[in-house]
Amino acid sequence: MGLYSEFKEFAIKGNFVDLAVGVIIGAASGTVVKTLVDKIIMPPIGLVLGRVAFADLKVVVQAQQLGADGKEVVKEVAIGYGAAIQSLTEFLIIGFVVFLVVRMYNKVRTEAPPAATPPQEKLLAEIRDLLAKQA
Repeated sequence: MGLYSEFKEFAIKGNFVDLAVGVIIGAASGTVVKTLVDKIIMPPIGLVLGRVAFADLKVVVQAQQLGADGKEVVKEVAIGYGAAIQSLTEFLIIGFVVFLVVRMYNKVRTEAPPAATPPQEKLLAEIRDLLAKQA
């Protein structure tokens, strides 16, 4: 089977479409969560911690330096730990939501009762067993 025919079979099965839909929804939900964290969750936390904007929290390693002619030689070098805190918060929220979705999916999938055996199949099984005893 050639590469083209394998890809065609893969795409027709729906796996390709499912994957594409998952990526698109994941990107959109990532944007929603980022906005939620940046605009709703972090501002009150920053207010409680002393009116700080988390995205602006940083440790300056080297400040700007000006040369003899007044031109900037080195820009500020800083470790932006506030942005890292925000990204970690986003990651935790996304991870928790995915956990809840998978948990709900697993509950729905495992709680389905097994289908009852039709009476005809029970009768045929009994006949089979009787015939096996006679042989």
